[in-house]
Amino acid sequence: MKKTALVTGAGRGIGKSIALQLAKDGFQVVLVARTAAQLEAAAKEIAGFDGHSAWFVCDISRQEAVEAMMGQVMKDVAKIDVLVNCAGRSGGGKTAEMDDTLWHDIINTNLNSVYYVSKAVLNQGNLTAGGAIINIASTGGKQGVPFGSAYSASKAGVIAFSKALGKELAKTGITVNAVCPGYVESDMAQKVREASSKLLNIPPEEVKKKFESMIPIGRYIVPDEVAAMVSFLASDKARGITVQAINVCGGLGSF
Repeated sequence: MKKTALVTGAGRGIGKSIALQLAKDGFQVVLVARTAAQLEAAAKEIAGFDGHSAWFVCDISRQEAVEAMMGQVMKDVAKIDVLVNCAGRSGGGKTAEMDDTLWHDIINTNLNSVYYVSKAVLNQGNLTAGGAIINIASTGGKQGVPFGSAYSASKAGVIAFSKALGKELAKTGITVNAVCPGYVESDMAQKVREASSKLLNIPPEEVKKKFESMIPIGRYIVPDEVAAMVSFLASDKARGITVQAINVCGGLGSF
């Protein structure tokens, strides 16, 4: 019987790359995101290489929506073997000038959703020994990003949540880890460069060069490189790895 992986934020970017990789690894993948068209396109790609998937539209920043979504998912699958919390958003600016609504939306989307979905999978998803929870955090959650206080705080929370839950579940045989990308080339990265361009008063191309100069390997990570780490952590070879926050960042973060 195929194992099942549930991936949030699976419609684009890192989440989509993770979903495609896990499908190639032989998982039946449950795709979750806010946009039906993106999910449908991802499901078609998976079907293109004879993979198996199902997709569900859900605003994972709302706990009641997550619980309802899990109820629907569990009508289609027997259990969830791997959970990947990847849904997230960027956003920021000068902290003193930040709109409180933006702060709360970033925290709800990036951090609270991880709690909501993890809790739902633990309560409704029949996750048992041999299972894995993999949360996509960020090196920004370890080091802090200027003009990104909300984002940095949310990702620091994801790291701490992952370590706490990993220790809580260690005796059950369920592993919990965070994966911490650095700068990843994606739609979100483009938005970050555009926002930084306005704050720094330099063109987006110069922002990219500035960011790349901070990365020891001299380039952005690509989503498939993050997906490769998730693929390993979801495999039986990684059963001894838990309570970790693992960087995939080209050397940008060193702890």
